[in-house]
Amino acid sequence: MLSFAAPWVFLLLPLPALVYFFAPPHRQRVDAIRIPFFRHVARAAGAEPQSGSVTLRRTRMQTGLAILIWVLLVLAMARPERLGDPIVIEKSARDVVLAVDISGSMDQRDFKAADGTPKQRLEAVKDVLRAFIAARDGDRMALIIFGTRAFVQAPFTEDLQSLNGFLDQTAVGMAGPNTALGDAIGLGIRTFESSEVDQRLMIVLSDGADTSSRMTPVNAASIAADKGVVIYTIGVGDPDATGEDRVDLDALKDIANKTQGQYFFADDEAALTEVYQQIDAQNPRVVETQSYRPRVSLAHYPLAAALLLILASTLGFRLSQGRRRVA
Repeated sequence: MLSFAAPWVFLLLPLPALVYFFAPPHRQRVDAIRIPFFRHVARAAGAEPQSGSVTLRRTRMQTGLAILIWVLLVLAMARPERLGDPIVIEKSARDVVLAVDISGSMDQRDFKAADGTPKQRLEAVKDVLRAFIAARDGDRMALIIFGTRAFVQAPFTEDLQSLNGFLDQTAVGMAGPNTALGDAIGLGIRTFESSEVDQRLMIVLSDGADTSSRMTPVNAASIAADKGVVIYTIGVGDPDATGEDRVDLDALKDIANKTQGQYFFADDEAALTEVYQQIDAQNPRVVETQSYRPRVSLAHYPLAAALLLILASTLGFRLSQGRRRVA
């Protein structure tokens, strides 16, 4: 498809005709030979001597070439372009932070796999998260791991394959044996500070009670709500355990409620898979679509044609003058 970047330039097409009809011809004084009997000759011829001028006239070919060159120059100034096929770019309109508890209690093998065999909590979480991440193709995601301290394992990225690689590198206890749930939420809030989108989702998975945070989980959730961050919480531990091994379900519920999120509990791999499927269904992929059509400039073609015509006409004029002088 052909288009013009500056179509208003075509208004200049009649400009030479306006100059031709409304501007006077150029006058130039030249030296001449004066003869003493000029007046007698003029009187004998019945003419009255007066100032005069000579206007050079073009041939039809020269006039046609001049018109064609002007049209080509105007066409080049209008910047003709060839439009390519539309290219659609999809950009994520929501950022997702995954916060995963890797405290010492995540080493317990009380999760049941699909075949009924016992499985380590963290390994079951990893397997479910891999499928969840793969289904979020197009979203920007970040990974936070927390134990005694919270760390950003992977910043926001659209390369979900790399994100799964960072997930595979996590191990129980690498962030300390305790649970800093409040600090993990606070770190997630700071991670969202680099986000340029309005929709912000945090999914927090924990199997214990907060024991080492500098900020309580509920206070962190209040700040998250003020920042527009929605938190979904997932409890995977034993609510009947004692001490740090007991998952604080009330705190997880309060966190979700304060941020308009939702709380879930899973005690085996199948239940955890269903939880992430529900979260995925409630938060479908959101993208901003941008499209553009590549433009290829064609202005050099009429410009080159005009230049060749100018050179050819100039050369032809020089040759015709040479032949007249020889004759």
